[in-house]
Amino acid sequence: MQELIKIVLKSGKDQSMLRFHPWVFSGAIKKIYGSVKEGDLVKVYNNKDQYLGTGHYQPGSIAIRIVTFNDEPVDDAFWFNRIEKAWNWRLTAGLHHEQNNIFRMINAEGDQMPGLVVDFYNGILVFQAHSMGMYAIRDVLVKAFKEILGEKLTAVYDKSESTLSYKADGRQPNSYLYGKGQGKAAVENGLLFKIGWETGQKTGFFIDQRENRELLSNYSRDKKVLNMFGYTGGFSVYALAGKAKLVHSVDSSGPAIDLTRENVALNFADASNHEAYCTDAFKYLEEMEENAYDVIVLDPPAFAKHHNVLNNALQGYKKLNSKAIAKIAPGGILFTFSCSQAVSRENFRKSVFTAATHSGRAVQILHQLTQPVDHPVSIYHPEGEYLKGLVVRVD
Repeated sequence: MQELIKIVLKSGKDQSMLRFHPWVFSGAIKKIYGSVKEGDLVKVYNNKDQYLGTGHYQPGSIAIRIVTFNDEPVDDAFWFNRIEKAWNWRLTAGLHHEQNNIFRMINAEGDQMPGLVVDFYNGILVFQAHSMGMYAIRDVLVKAFKEILGEKLTAVYDKSESTLSYKADGRQPNSYLYGKGQGKAAVENGLLFKIGWETGQKTGFFIDQRENRELLSNYSRDKKVLNMFGYTGGFSVYALAGKAKLVHSVDSSGPAIDLTRENVALNFADASNHEAYCTDAFKYLEEMEENAYDVIVLDPPAFAKHHNVLNNALQGYKKLNSKAIAKIAPGGILFTFSCSQAVSRENFRKSVFTAATHSGRAVQILHQLTQPVDHPVSIYHPEGEYLKGLVVRVD
């Protein structure tokens, strides 16, 4: 195996790696010994020539994503072992069975594979590389997927075009790396969903809300439910399954609204108590009547992808929740979320607190929500806990 390029950190910049944090920022680097290109595996040392870890190099703020803190070969067997552990955990967690074949198989740093997200949809793996290092070994990874999943795997679709740097050399259009998608529906907790992995957002479905959707179902019986930023209707389908009196889905994307209607129709022969609206969410909240809904779901896209826009994001969450809290029916239940990694749990809760204060209404916290077991968070990488949610009751 070719000897890896050596990178040495500045004095005192090794502390995060000694605590097993998997990111090395560009400002921490003192010297690179040799010529390195994006995606290369490199070895990282401190200023005292002590080995710290091996990872993928890339230009940018996060310069190295560490894949191991042990001085060991990072070869085909290494990746096979990591993938097998991730897959076996999903089986142990009971996520693959007749009533559920939708789950995240690899969750980047949470599964010790930084820069890689892989979701499973009824035999289809949707692969998203966020680093050229992971993208460059996709053939190795697909071979491991085929060996480990066996007959449970029917196709692997690469959807990395939008997640890699636009400057990345060798980036290809999205395509199938193995097999072809069959277009059949996938099952989540016994409910059917058509997944738009080729054209939809992320990998096609927001799997991280699975358990929170099920919780919504428990609060929906005989209630009027509003699903804001509904995307392809996940929360709406669960509300209908929970015997809601009516459900309204709102999203600004026409294709998402079309898929919402398809997913509702897949599960219910009579869905006359559901309607979907293609419109701006803030406009809809502004114009809707007070007390029109007993349950409201606010699941907006990430308002802050970087810390430099954090304040604007917090103002957005405050504005959104203020409208919902002011207009929800007395005794109403609000499910509100942030999927912004840059927004801490504390900051999100403060935004909701401020919104509640402005309303003057009594508000109780019923649940504090996060991502499910197939989205594990490394204890050394708290940034991986991106999904924050509150369920509150408003008098």
